Amino acid sequence: MGMIHMNTANGAPASKLCFGTMQFGGKADLVASQSMYEDCRTAGINFFDTAYVYTGGQSETMLGRFARAEREDVLIATKAAYDKPATKANILQSFEESRARMKLDMIDLLYLHRFDPSTSLQDSFEALAELREDGLIRYIGISNFAAWQVMKAAQVARNLGTNIDVLQPMYSLVKRQVEVELLPACQDQSISVVPYSPLGGGLLTGKYATDDASGRLIDDTRYNARYNVPWMHETARALPQIAAQHETDAATLAVAWVMKNKAVAAPIISARSSEQLAPSLAALDFEMSDALYDQLTALTQTPAPATDRLEEA
Repeated sequence: MGMIHMNTANGAPASKLCFGTMQFGGKADLVASQSMYEDCRTAGINFFDTAYVYTGGQSETMLGRFARAEREDVLIATKAAYDKPATKANILQSFEESRARMKLDMIDLLYLHRFDPSTSLQDSFEALAELREDGLIRYIGISNFAAWQVMKAAQVARNLGTNIDVLQPMYSLVKRQVEVELLPACQDQSISVVPYSPLGGGLLTGKYATDDASGRLIDDTRYNARYNVPWMHETARALPQIAAQHETDAATLAVAWVMKNKAVAAPIISARSSEQLAPSLAALDFEMSDALYDQLTALTQTPAPATDRLEEA
């Protein structure tokens, strides 16, 4: 397991999976959302992820509602608004709005949602350092940063007397770019890695392998562009067959593959319904052998090293 340096307010370590609430108030209504929250808690998940921009604020509002009764037992993460520059004033303002939506005194982890080239990191991190100093957040995170941006931000944080606790990058069997520089950078800086999209936007569930497939890889132009690569679809077609041999689901294998990487602390799983969530939750109890890990890894393209000296790979 990757290093995870985070605990809930009452001292329990963060769970080995995190649940992402991006669908709360979107494709999942209140009942479906609460059902998934309860499934996670039953399975032992105490780490929940949302963002200011998700579903017009509904995601934060619902998560706050579900978590309030057991506030000290869960670790709640949100991300600052990225629809405006990441200035100190904007971060503090979006944080206050997030806190009001969730009706929480404190939010455990606050991320910068993405790197903002128009704003100095100093400005952004002054907000994060101040929130931590005031006890309004306990941990600082960054999401979707390149490795050079991680290292630059880590230095800025240090100069302000604080540190970065978490990076949230994309990582799955079909998106392995993080292996090149991000995972080593985070290990070097003692930053926990909490990756999103372990199912490759749903590609690795196998549901797109049929002719009558529907879902966001087809409907959403961003996801379509991101995963519209032939070898990725070949990987997705092979996964259900291997899963059947191990009496499990393709989604379970995909999540367990990300979990097995020693540089990863807790993959973020998500779903629209309890039924859809179940195979991802099952990864908590799936023991993946080294041989199976290697078999799955071999289905995909290993990214070139950072120096691009392929003879050294």
